[in-house]
Amino acid sequence: MKNLFVYLCISAFFSSVFSQEKVNDTLEIQNLEEVLVNAVRVTKDVPVTYSNISKKEIEKRNLGQDIPILLNYLPNVVSTSDAGAGVGYTGMRVRGTDSRGLNVTINGISYNDAESQGTFWVNLPDFSSSVENIQLQRGVGTSTNGSGAFGASLNILTDVTQDIASAEIANSFGSFGTRKHNVKFTTGKLNESFEIDIAGGSGTLVNESFEFSGRLSKIKSDGYVDRASSDLDSYFLQAAYVTKKTSIKALAFGGHEVTYQSWYGIDIDKLKKDRTYNYAGEYVDFNGVTQYYDKEEDNYKQDHYQLHWTQKINKNWSTTIGTNYTWGRGYYEQYKPGENFVDYGLSDISIDNTLITSTDLIRRRWLDNDYFVLNANANYKNSKIDIIFGGSGSYYEGIHFGEVIWARNASDSEIRDRYYDNISYKGDVSFFAKANIKVNNKLLVYGDLQLRSINYSSRFLDVDDSFTFFNPKFGLTYKFDELNSLYASYARANREPNRGDYENGNPEPESLDDFELGWRFAKNNTLVNANVYYMGYKNQLVNTGALDDVGAPIRANSGESFRLGIEIDANVKLSEKFSITPNASFSVNKNKDFINTTATGLDELGDTDISYSPSVVFGNAIIFTPIQNLQVSFLSKFVGKQYLNNIEDESSQLPDYFVNDFNAFYEIKTKKLLKSIVFIGLINNVFGKKYVSNAADYGGGYIYYYPQATTNFLLGTTLKF
Repeated sequence: MKNLFVYLCISAFFSSVFSQEKVNDTLEIQNLEEVLVNAVRVTKDVPVTYSNISKKEIEKRNLGQDIPILLNYLPNVVSTSDAGAGVGYTGMRVRGTDSRGLNVTINGISYNDAESQGTFWVNLPDFSSSVENIQLQRGVGTSTNGSGAFGASLNILTDVTQDIASAEIANSFGSFGTRKHNVKFTTGKLNESFEIDIAGGSGTLVNESFEFSGRLSKIKSDGYVDRASSDLDSYFLQAAYVTKKTSIKALAFGGHEVTYQSWYGIDIDKLKKDRTYNYAGEYVDFNGVTQYYDKEEDNYKQDHYQLHWTQKINKNWSTTIGTNYTWGRGYYEQYKPGENFVDYGLSDISIDNTLITSTDLIRRRWLDNDYFVLNANANYKNSKIDIIFGGSGSYYEGIHFGEVIWARNASDSEIRDRYYDNISYKGDVSFFAKANIKVNNKLLVYGDLQLRSINYSSRFLDVDDSFTFFNPKFGLTYKFDELNSLYASYARANREPNRGDYENGNPEPESLDDFELGWRFAKNNTLVNANVYYMGYKNQLVNTGALDDVGAPIRANSGESFRLGIEIDANVKLSEKFSITPNASFSVNKNKDFINTTATGLDELGDTDISYSPSVVFGNAIIFTPIQNLQVSFLSKFVGKQYLNNIEDESSQLPDYFVNDFNAFYEIKTKKLLKSIVFIGLINNVFGKKYVSNAADYGGGYIYYYPQATTNFLLGTTLKF
């Protein structure tokens, strides 16, 4: 107790004496934490097209919907939801490219599934509540970790350490039984420690801080679509040690999702007459009555463990090492009527001298995977040059197997028999070096070189492929004056096929040459960004329109193709109370000399539109701040028509749609127990537009649509302590 008392007295004394130094150190530590994502992030001096979204912006609409829905109003982004209301399985496309072409990193660690290359936000419910900021780079962008960025890269930085202890309790409720509950806390930076060499007669101050923070969340929703329910749990825990030159962060986060399947969509008749209908789980019992299996569910858990060490060596040099282990495991369960015994490795049976070759059954398809990552990089920076170089290595092991857990006629099956059993491996190693050089006060030169090597093997698919890709990137930024700058860049990207591509054919790797030309303008209350892009592809894996048996889009190489477009976005403060943030994208997306394979032969169709690639995407927010701490926004989104296949079939397209949301955010500052009370309101699809944001085309007129919710609302309250 005596030593503790002396320690507290010394701490109080030095905390007072060095209070100004502490403020400065806080700024340095904050910057040091940002170094975590420097290797995959860009600034306005780098010739890359990007958008940033901050924690403050996310907070205003964060009521339980997934990250793709929260990012819907960024330039050239199209979001969709299987359940129709933004909770459960959601997805986004950027420049017409879906999640398998979007590289996603969390604190510099690749989040894309190594085999499918997709991102499944349902596995991280309410993750936006633990996000500090997000950067969306459109096009190839800068070199990043994991699979190549073929439409965009999404770089996420999780919560940074906080100086002061705080806590939050948030609850929200809304349409379709949607509700979100979470609790969040941080200890703030705990007492600094001071080591004093009493025997030597002198004292040494060691400025150290620890912080612990965390979040627990629960989200439930019945979904707009029938039975498209979601039951989601998630957590986020962080321990941080920070000094003036060191930041060490250990994180554990993950989620458990149970969602009733809604990936089938509905045909045109159901869309017109009963747009919330869901075919999943439907079967007819022995009495001829239509039933719905109550466990037609996806049940999956995913845990992530990260450790990051950032070290500032001196005023010019800093280093970062990041490690990650991800453990995913779970299954989806289905009632399957009339399945053939032979497809499950079972024998036909005879009942009363009648040969039985099929049975109704319930099956589970399992995935148990492990993903290990090691990233390391070093950064040298002075007033003229900013160089980052480093590497990343990852190893993935995925076990896939299927079980029949019930059958009307069990044949010669045994308990827990596996009707298929497969294991896949993927190794990924990359090295990069990038530099931004200030030639003079007006011209900056950017260079970025990446070498990436991949090996993928799958026993079931009889695949063992290796690829080595070289991805160079170059660009210039020219500052005309303090208001205007122009940038131009070229970037090369290569990407390997994914598991689904191998299952559906003999795919080739795809490559992309991305040319960007952009202008940035910033003056007082006006920010404008405009850019032209040309993305030329070889063997682009484009969506055919159909889905496989797990609801994933089927892709095929399309030879040569391109995307040519212009994107404009702005942030204009019209007055002290009004501002607008419009954005617009206009593009041409074409397959060159496309050849369509039919039952009767090959059709040479010439240049055709690439599937799922609208030529016009527009977004806007009108923001009104009538009084301090109150903000109301009217958000609009227009998405032009898009074909569902690559043959420009007029009967196979989604019509354009225009939807509007209303958002209100009000914070009441208090002085006693609570720091503040936050009220958030969100009315989605204010005018009740009946629209469809996604569909699947299986050919022959078999098109299935994913209707989105008409007018619906979410209301939330957050208590901040």
